[in-house]
Amino acid sequence: MAQAWRCAGLRWTADGPVLMWDGGRRSVLTRGRRVAFGVAEGDVRTCVGARGHACPLGAAVPGRSTGARCEECARLDRAHSVAADTLADDPRPYRVYLAWFGPGMAKAGITAVQRGRARLLEQGAVCFTWLGSGPLMAARRTEELLRSALGVPDRIPYAAKRAARAVLPATAGERAEEIAGLHERARALSGWPESLTPAPFEPVDHVGVFGLTEGPAAVGEVRELVAGGAVSGELVAAAGPDLHLLTGGGVVVLDTRLLTGWDLLPATGREGAVPVGPLKEKPAAQDGLF
Repeated sequence: MAQAWRCAGLRWTADGPVLMWDGGRRSVLTRGRRVAFGVAEGDVRTCVGARGHACPLGAAVPGRSTGARCEECARLDRAHSVAADTLADDPRPYRVYLAWFGPGMAKAGITAVQRGRARLLEQGAVCFTWLGSGPLMAARRTEELLRSALGVPDRIPYAAKRAARAVLPATAGERAEEIAGLHERARALSGWPESLTPAPFEPVDHVGVFGLTEGPAAVGEVRELVAGGAVSGELVAAAGPDLHLLTGGGVVVLDTRLLTGWDLLPATGREGAVPVGPLKEKPAAQDGLF
């Protein structure tokens, strides 16, 4: 039987998207490459643990969980997290950003300066601009100001992002219009923390990086991996944690967060032997932007 590998998630690097594996192995994902994973018959998906430590229970987790953690490990993982707002003493400088994922779909967020734009690539931001930089708590207060004064959320579901990719405007200028207006309105607000240094509007477009205009639009998404199942297709695009795979039935989106917790084997030619459903329809534009 072929050696099984445990996926540690997808990471965006200077080389593009890279699948990480337990033990340090890396798989650089270039467009046009065949991507194929299989799960052995009778296998069970297990908790990936928290903060570098294995789950003490080796608990089974649902196939559709994107976190691949049991309840206790999920709690521990978020107990010391900037994203969960449980880490307030991080001395590193942070940036506030405005990100756009599709028509009517913008959000505000923060990321450590040293991470560059990695956080935006990980989230699948189609375009973004920096808004300012400063200490963590100043960045947090600015994020909250945008949320309360402009109605800009700090989270957008991945299902909504996937649906929006099928209706993106054709040019980078059009894709940047909404965050341009938000940036202008945000800078006009009173109540900015004095320790946050404003940044000019300089949009960065990721459509080319993701490859979203180079292939057919996605028609479905993998719901979960299952024992005895397989996923196989040619990589035509990648955005955030999602791989767009060209299969015999069209382009299908695979959320790589569904891979963690499984022992994965090289696929043996099977294609589509996992639950696949249609993409959710694009939601109505969010309220409160303009």
